[in-house]
Amino acid sequence: MIGAESRPTRSPHGPRYPAQDGGPASHANQGQGAAARQAEVHRQSHPAATDFACGLRRYAKYRDLDISAATDGLLHAHMIQFVPPCRPEEVSKLHYHDVEFQMVYVLKGWIKTELQGQGGITMRAGSCWIQPPHIKHKVLDYSDDCQVLEIVLPADFKTVELE
Repeated sequence: MIGAESRPTRSPHGPRYPAQDGGPASHANQGQGAAARQAEVHRQSHPAATDFACGLRRYAKYRDLDISAATDGLLHAHMIQFVPPCRPEEVSKLHYHDVEFQMVYVLKGWIKTELQGQGGITMRAGSCWIQPPHIKHKVLDYSDDCQVLEIVLPADFKTVELE
């Protein structure tokens, strides 16, 4: 229900990383260009089956790609592996993310989502979409092998549950 009371939750990747000088990471310098941010650091992330961990949702496992640390909390990237089988009564909960940018790329399988004002959309391996900030949406269904790559700005964000 769109008019239901909302319940904020934290992102699955935990708190923002501190700046190199030991102070708290902050987006206070946003809009002042790359020079105002900490220099980005070379990072590598190599896959292993054990890298996927529980996170925000019970029906998904997350693999952090370590981009948050490399960008001083500017953005977050993770792979999401959906746990089969899809149970619509569990996954189909209306929510939105308090983000400035969110992109999803389907790596394997397919996922069907419903975005506010657009109805159900099925995305398959190789498909990509951008979710506008604060758009209400929900997962409707996914294949047993579904994996997506999600990139979000900023790295530390809230998810607001509407159902």
